[in-house]
Amino acid sequence: MPRQGLTTERVAAAAAELADSLGLERLTVAAVARHFGVADASLYGHLRNREALLHQVAIRAATAFSDQIALAVAGRSGQDALTGFAEAYRNFAVTHPGQYAATNLQLPPEIGHNSAGHLRLIDLSYATFRAYGIEEPGLTDAIRFVRSTLHGFATLESSAGFGHPRDLDTSFRHVVDAVHTALTHWPAREDQMP
Repeated sequence: MPRQGLTTERVAAAAAELADSLGLERLTVAAVARHFGVADASLYGHLRNREALLHQVAIRAATAFSDQIALAVAGRSGQDALTGFAEAYRNFAVTHPGQYAATNLQLPPEIGHNSAGHLRLIDLSYATFRAYGIEEPGLTDAIRFVRSTLHGFATLESSAGFGHPRDLDTSFRHVVDAVHTALTHWPAREDQMP
């Protein structure tokens, strides 16, 4: 590709695609430069270093991830919203493994607190699971439970970690049903227990 027309947006988009194909751990400034057929130095007007590159991928990925979840839960509530949330979560994590990994990076506060996609992911999680009637601090615990469960399933699926021939979609439906049951019977807050 010609050097002219290289923009920060094009660099970030290419980096996100490369994160999926190469793996986030192998994403480097040099890999992105090779993608564009330019010298590494040509990219430094668009990013400072590999860390900045990873931050750009994380921000871009969080926006795409939150867009998918928002579409999946729109107009739904309760178990129906949970199912939409879970399916969108799994789909994004499995089809965009590098970008998904980037959404789990610990970002500096000045970046993370200003990332619209990350903030929207948090808001969507609370909005979706608040419908189960769980109050804080239990709601945060419940969101951590759901995220851990979905993350584990998607990560194992992405790495071909399920060796049993049982259909993964069937297993996933049972996992989501089990999560629904757990959320429906979530323990009361400590200060409300007898």
